Amino acid sequence: MTVIMKAREAADEVYRKIALEVEACKQKGIYPTLAVLLVEGDPASAYYAQAKRKVAEKLGINYELRTVSAQVSEEEVLNILEAWKTDPTVHGILLELPLPPHLAGRHLENEVCAEKDIDGVNHYNQQATITGEPGLYPATPQACIRLLKHYGYTLEGKNVTLVGRGQTVGMPLFHMLQREQATVTLCHSRTPDLAFHLGHADIAFVAVGRPNTVRADMVHPGLVVIDAGIHETEDGRIVGDVAPEARDRATAISPVPGGVGTLTTAILFENLMQAVRGQFEEAWR
Repeated sequence: MTVIMKAREAADEVYRKIALEVEACKQKGIYPTLAVLLVEGDPASAYYAQAKRKVAEKLGINYELRTVSAQVSEEEVLNILEAWKTDPTVHGILLELPLPPHLAGRHLENEVCAEKDIDGVNHYNQQATITGEPGLYPATPQACIRLLKHYGYTLEGKNVTLVGRGQTVGMPLFHMLQREQATVTLCHSRTPDLAFHLGHADIAFVAVGRPNTVRADMVHPGLVVIDAGIHETEDGRIVGDVAPEARDRATAISPVPGGVGTLTTAILFENLMQAVRGQFEEAWR
């Protein structure tokens, strides 16, 4: 019987620790604050921004959501990010992605202050993710590994097939998996026989950003699958990068929704508290 690796329990463990830390901060006169910039135009981003507000309220974290028009200028976005960078009462910054085409590009992500960059998009934090040096690592790759470990699976010495090499999830996850001592095969849109590589894998991480990339017939009994994709179909269903039919073939698989995304939100707030500690080192000595 397939193990369905739901993330709620793992996320709740993270939230319990955060709530205690938030209370400790307030006793020191520190009020953790997250500032989120949402550019209108993507309904999913708007939904997630409001969902994060609800989580922040439950944790006692201040949440500042700044919503701007889809036609916002790059200069205005830069001004907002700069203001938050220099504001000592803002401890974490999140730039909701994706951005409209006229704003798309790494340059805006690099303008997110590295010390407050809770989703690890700044080039400094991306470099730290590669090298393993201290930094704020991207939340989704962390969630992929954390969810796997929560269910008792280890990566050391395992054959891992990673499907997807995007800058947001795939490439950071590739480097993190290597530090876990896994043997990683990286597949992508030019890989001619994805089923072959999955067939030799103990564990698969799928983060390609395209629904049904991994079909049921590509999944063998014994394979553990972490699905980092999320998409809304024309009939309103939420699906991942792995075909729903694959659930019955794998040893274990993360659901969509209720899997990686659920834990990603928790880790974003965990990163916020890491950012707070970094900005108030004296208070923790």
